[in-house]
Amino acid sequence: MKQGIHPNYIESTVSCACGNSFKTLSIKPLLKVDVCSKCHPFFTGQQRMLDTAGRVERFRKRFSLEEE
Repeated sequence: MKQGIHPNYIESTVSCACGNSFKTLSIKPLLKVDVCSKCHPFFTGQQRMLDTAGRVERFRKRFSLEEE
């Protein structure tokens, strides 16, 4: 391996939008994430649906299988 080309790993804190935080190794001291294992629907078993300005309804209306 070449010397001097690898980054220095330091202990960093990962902060989630839900308020959860944990420590890991990274090249940055602070990492901010939107979703973690405490709030991700796959791990929690709860489904969240965020509807911004009726996008889900518009999608369903546009691609509905109903004959008009």
